[in-house]
Amino acid sequence: MRRLRALLNLSLLTRSPQKASSSSTMVPPFQYSPLHNYLTRSVISSFLRGFSALPASSEPYEVGFVSGHRDSRYRSIDEEDVVRYVPVKAYFLSTSIDLKSLQVENACDVIPPSSRSLNYIALRYSDFPPEITDIGIKENRDHKYSYRYVVVFQYGSAVLFNIADHEAEQYLDIVRKHASGLLPETRKDDYAVVEKRSLPTWMQGGLDYIILKSLDIDGIRIIGSVLGQSIALDHYIRQVDDMVEEFTDINRVMEKTGNFDMKRKKLFQLVGKANSNLADVIIRLGLFDRSEIAWKNANYAQILEYLREEYELNQRFGSLDFKLKFVEHNIHFLQEVLQNRRSDLLEWGVIILLTIEIVISMYEIVKDAYIPS
Repeated sequence: MRRLRALLNLSLLTRSPQKASSSSTMVPPFQYSPLHNYLTRSVISSFLRGFSALPASSEPYEVGFVSGHRDSRYRSIDEEDVVRYVPVKAYFLSTSIDLKSLQVENACDVIPPSSRSLNYIALRYSDFPPEITDIGIKENRDHKYSYRYVVVFQYGSAVLFNIADHEAEQYLDIVRKHASGLLPETRKDDYAVVEKRSLPTWMQGGLDYIILKSLDIDGIRIIGSVLGQSIALDHYIRQVDDMVEEFTDINRVMEKTGNFDMKRKKLFQLVGKANSNLADVIIRLGLFDRSEIAWKNANYAQILEYLREEYELNQRFGSLDFKLKFVEHNIHFLQEVLQNRRSDLLEWGVIILLTIEIVISMYEIVKDAYIPS
């Protein structure tokens, strides 16, 4: 009731003189007092606090909205009690990223790790909207709507949270400074997180998005780990697909001509490429490593299990492993053919040497027979 009275007094204070004079009933002049000043400051502070609790109106927080309309993938979501929509973008930049140098250069933005995992670091950048005053910032130190997160993985992936498309490159450039083996084409995948406090369950999945009761840094780490593995796995699957296509072409040529012209050096390069891809997927990506965050909290374990199933990580790895076995089978076959060719060459060399030796021996015998003693 006191706040309502203060709002009424504030409205009287801001009423224009023309409207007041045109009224049939004269309104007594507003009397200033310390109490009124206190109430006015309270109302303004309350207004600022309420305003700062809303999602910021800058573009990163409204990705997927055009002219106030949501993206088609959000149309099935009930907007009631929806706190925010967080766009997520996963990139695969290179084959390796130096996390130590990245952490040293961006020490102020690094979030302390919550587990002993050493294959990634999380960075947090604050970008408070200009509408929020200094008081609003001081009273909202944990204002999540203005934070932007970048999760960087050692094997070459970077996952961006709450960052618009036109701003992504400036954050990726920070990572590229510490990357080696940059790819000629950066791979990208889009996702989204919807935070809804009234959700009856902890999480709910959708088409290219996930609905959570709340999103914190551990949730960002879990979601980023799966998206980073998925986009990196796409790269290695394409690498293996290229090898499968190359061996398929060789088999077609052998089917028509009964021969192939691959050099031994090229075959060894394919052997090294196949083995390195398999080692990177199993060891560096950590597809089968245990997540300490999910191990300690069942809610995060549920998110991890859902995303792994949604992105079919196990099925895609099984397909990758099957293709690598096909490549391995062809490599063994071609190695045997090349080895047989080399053996045949050595045998022909021995035959030629024996033939020369026999010819020389026959020549000496004939020579000795026609020369008188």
